[in-house]
Amino acid sequence: MSIVLAHQKSSSHQLALEEAAKQAQLRKTSLLVVHVPEGVDVDVNEEQRSRLRQEIAEALPKIGMTEVPWALQVATGEDVADAILDVVAGADAELLVIGARRRSPVGKLFMGSVTQKLILRADIPVLVVKASNGKS
Repeated sequence: MSIVLAHQKSSSHQLALEEAAKQAQLRKTSLLVVHVPEGVDVDVNEEQRSRLRQEIAEALPKIGMTEVPWALQVATGEDVADAILDVVAGADAELLVIGARRRSPVGKLFMGSVTQKLILRADIPVLVVKASNGKS
């Protein structure tokens, strides 16, 4: 069993990584970070993979999670949610962690589909981590 983190470039990614690592540590399991490249060109060269690995390797010690075993998997597919769910199914995962960011009402209409699909279609629990909007 493992914890799967759906990786994306966003303000909530660091918080999602922190929570996924905490969950892996708490459950005494590993962390699998899944990155799905955006856009038409889904090829991710080794330089990009190295950069992603380095970002994760540098982030975990900053949050005190040096003992959590982790791996990076780059998944491809026309549909980001389907690509992530395929990895989740193959990883024998027990929890999927995703980051969410604040969106305008129009942004929610057009851009929230990946998060919504993951929440509705995952066969395992999904933990959504949202960055604070700065308001009390």
